[in-house]
Amino acid sequence: MKFKKIIPPVLIISILIILSLDKIGSKTKQNSNRDSVITISITAVGDLMCHMIEADYAKTAPDNFNFNPYFDSVKKYIESSDFAFANLETVTAGKSAGYSGYPRFNSPDKFITAIKKTGFKLISTANNHALDRGESGVLKTIKQLISNNLNYNGTFTSQKDRDSIRIFDIKGIKVAFLAYTYGTNGNKIPKSYLINIIDTSVIHNDIIASRNKGAEIVLVHFHFGKEYQRYPNDYQKNIVNAAISFGADLIIGGHPHVIEPVFYFKSYDPNLDSGFAAYSLGNFLSNQRWRYSDAGVILTIKIEKKISENKFFISCVEYVPTWVFKGKIDNKNSFEILPAKLAFDKKYPKYLTNNDLGKMRQAFDDTQFILTRFTKKLIAY
Repeated sequence: MKFKKIIPPVLIISILIILSLDKIGSKTKQNSNRDSVITISITAVGDLMCHMIEADYAKTAPDNFNFNPYFDSVKKYIESSDFAFANLETVTAGKSAGYSGYPRFNSPDKFITAIKKTGFKLISTANNHALDRGESGVLKTIKQLISNNLNYNGTFTSQKDRDSIRIFDIKGIKVAFLAYTYGTNGNKIPKSYLINIIDTSVIHNDIIASRNKGAEIVLVHFHFGKEYQRYPNDYQKNIVNAAISFGADLIIGGHPHVIEPVFYFKSYDPNLDSGFAAYSLGNFLSNQRWRYSDAGVILTIKIEKKISENKFFISCVEYVPTWVFKGKIDNKNSFEILPAKLAFDKKYPKYLTNNDLGKMRQAFDDTQFILTRFTKKLIAY
């Protein structure tokens, strides 16, 4: 006689409850994913210059250089960002071309190595010194960036390279980076694709191409303006306004070698609440020792994406005022980029003189003033 297995009613009910709870849990998880928020941080700094004295101080042997200590005190701010980028205002055309500073820059390859070790992900190469050593300098600089696993933008190796919009997936948010310069100090551009020159029709087409290729946020870097002028001129304003009207979401500028104002703007992107622009972030590293040019800023923009609505928000903009030290550290001549707030700290580096501390405090106050001149929605850290 065969017996049929009989499942007790209580067990059946229990199984149904478990399956029901599992489905509820699955739906809750799906809803949670749909309603979740992604937050990313994008960090920008000012111009990276390498005057000859910076290279001389970094020399450790006849043909060896170590620029790493120059960045030690600010490295943590760069590394902690999801994506950091800077403007490289020099070229690395090789030792055979002869190292030099202003007016025709050519820096040791190890300068780029130090930039990479500091934590930067992308280097803008569109600036007025990009062709200081001609086409060869452009190509050798790009080659050196690639060998250090650094992305580049603004100068290119071919038309195909120029037309390849740089779009980076930063923790699930696709951000396009575009870069342009006002000119090349009169240096001839042998091939049109080598460098992006500011041209509103080109910028408009590139922004459209960025959107067509899936960019959710478009950031444009401009190298423009009048050197050492603390407020933007009409040309800068016109170019920035044009970029905004074309759909740019974030705009970062450089070239004046001093910090200029920042502001929020109403974005043309229906999925972004507001955009943000900075006309100039000053000097991150240089040998320009006078007031305003010895200062820079580390600017971090935090963007949130609400997945369920595909909406984007600038949750906050943070900044670190910086000041460039030049002098002796451990009895060796050196440069070092320092957070200017160290001047107010009782534990400031002991190699700083009273004169240094005074200039650092001045740089901090100058930066605070210019960055909050037109908006109070910034956070110093």
